[in-house]
Amino acid sequence: MTDDDLLRYSRHLLLDEMGIEGQQRLLDAHALVIGAGGLGSPVALYLASAGVGRLTLVDHDTVSLTNLQRQIAHDMTSLGRLKVESAAARMAALNPGVQVHALAQKADEALLDELTPQADVVIDCTDNFATRHRVNAACVRHGKPLVSGAAIGFDGQISVYDSRSAAHPCYACLFPPESGFEDAACSTMGVFAPLVGIVGSLQAAEALKVLAGIGEPLAGRLLMLDGRRMQWSEIALQRDPSCALCSHRAP
Repeated sequence: MTDDDLLRYSRHLLLDEMGIEGQQRLLDAHALVIGAGGLGSPVALYLASAGVGRLTLVDHDTVSLTNLQRQIAHDMTSLGRLKVESAAARMAALNPGVQVHALAQKADEALLDELTPQADVVIDCTDNFATRHRVNAACVRHGKPLVSGAAIGFDGQISVYDSRSAAHPCYACLFPPESGFEDAACSTMGVFAPLVGIVGSLQAAEALKVLAGIGEPLAGRLLMLDGRRMQWSEIALQRDPSCALCSHRAP
């Protein structure tokens, strides 16, 4: 850690739980972020500012005017630009010491199987069940912790699905692929602008806790937000012993 690092991350170093050891773990870590939109924007910016050494950002979409109401990694100069390129430029301006790998690709099974084993944590910032299930399946296959968030309308949720422990459920334990959940698109349902910032910031916090080995991550717990009343609720999550994805793991 350089003198500049000691100054930049001094507020982390002052935390007893973090200290130099925890910050060094962040500097040595690799995070995979799927999605560079509403949730991915605060996740990418906070992970970069906190000093996560390597960040891989995956998104195939481009920036449109409708995105700017909530996707804070982009601005008017980003219109028409790939979201990963726009976000990577903001991350580099915020903290040039981190390595950002921007991939303008869809997160299909082949790409996830290539990228997931290289990461220390995966953060799902997508907005559809099909991709969420692909990301979860890759994390289960490769034994990687997954920080998953969702936001629509005034409602948000977040949890950590930690496949490193057979005691914890995976995303499919809670939302089975065959259950018929329907996606609610922001274009038709709308989304309260700060909501994605709230959920995305929590995703960044959970990812940093996992990487630094501090605190108690949300594994086995689902945190839900009613943004109309600004009221939080939490439910305990149980592993599904018949889950098609993770039931093979020995308890």
